[in-house]
Formats: sequence, C-alpha cells, structure tokens
Amino acid sequence: MKITNMTNENDELKKLGQNIAKIRKSMDFSQNILAEKADISREHLAKIETGKRYISLKLLFKLAKLLNVDVKDFFIFK
Repeated sequence: MKITNMTNENDELKKLGQNIAKIRKSMDFSQNILAEKADISREHLAKIETGKRYISLKLLFKLAKLLNVDVKDFFIFK
C-alpha cells in the first residue's frame, strides 16, 4: 500500500513541476531567469520542474508571484 501512495505522490510532484514549467514557458522565462528572480539555482528549479525535488510553500508562493498566477494554478492537473 505504501508503494502505491509513494507512486501517487511522485506522480503529483511531477505534475506540479510540469505545471510550473508550462507557466514559466508561457511567460517566456528561461529557467535561468526565473531561478535568478527567485534567488535559487537553475539546477534547483530544474529538479522541481522534473519532480525530483520537493518545493517549499515559501518558494511555491514566490514562484506564483513572479509568474503572476495564483498558487492554485500550479495544481490544475489534467
């Protein structure tokens, strides 16, 4: 059972990262530009966008502000 839950968690983390990347690209920001504005490394942002790293709530809100979206927009999984 825990394996299934972990798989779902990883899938959701990947979807969250994909949404961040999609919104970033729609704003015509490179990873370098957004990472610099958010005061994180490009590598850190890349790992978030690929679902390989958890994101803090503080950073999630910061990215939403920089991308001019509501945090909830990151969680619209289709």
